[in-house]
Amino acid sequence: MTTKRALLFLSMAFAIASCNINKDLMFKTPIGYDYDIPPEVMDLEYKIQPFDLLNFRLYSNDGFLLIDLTSGSGAVGGGQQNQMMMRNMQNIIRYRVEVTGYVKLPTIGLTKLAGMTVRDAEFYLEELYAEYYVRPYAMLEITNNRVIVMPGSGGDARVITLTNNNMTVTEALAMAGGVAKRGNASKIKLIRNSPEGRKVYLINLAKIDGVADGDIIVQANDIIYVEPVPQYVAEALRDVTPLVGLLTTFLVLINIVR
Repeated sequence: MTTKRALLFLSMAFAIASCNINKDLMFKTPIGYDYDIPPEVMDLEYKIQPFDLLNFRLYSNDGFLLIDLTSGSGAVGGGQQNQMMMRNMQNIIRYRVEVTGYVKLPTIGLTKLAGMTVRDAEFYLEELYAEYYVRPYAMLEITNNRVIVMPGSGGDARVITLTNNNMTVTEALAMAGGVAKRGNASKIKLIRNSPEGRKVYLINLAKIDGVADGDIIVQANDIIYVEPVPQYVAEALRDVTPLVGLLTTFLVLINIVR
């Protein structure tokens, strides 16, 4: 009778433990999930997105004052004017891209920059400011670009700052330390917000054929999630071991009493 009860208790313990197995897995997709297909032509440069923060500076005469000041020549406007212009260069103002894609800039007001590369936006702003300045020279920099990388092991997630405008998925994974030991390189999910809604791309870097997908240029606020390999037996044993120990102690006490 005692053996049957022990087996029943053990079965219940495994059943309870199974409810907590692999609860750390995120972004689960059902069997047969229809992943989005990456575009055939990949963007080689990052495009400005809503909520980006932009450092914007503007100079006249094709930026000649910028060159004179940074070289220390002091050839323009006298020493006092040079010092004032140098202070203006250091006081960089950040501008926020609104959800509509527009940025409120001095003089020209609301201007749509979302969807443009940094260089295209600089050319566009130079054209707009040409109405007010002689041969304007625009300098634009995105300061808050970042992606979230989860390499496939708990505690290893990282927020990667995009240091250049053409960082790839493979490069972002490398900056996060690569695919973790438990990570499944054949199931890497790239989760991205787009004007059409949230898109999920499945990338397989376990085979050489998937290198092309690893060259996708990441966008700000992308999530790169390496799905961990499920560990059913290990996690079940981990959860059941304390219960088995309790059962063993209980049986020992019964035998002692008898």
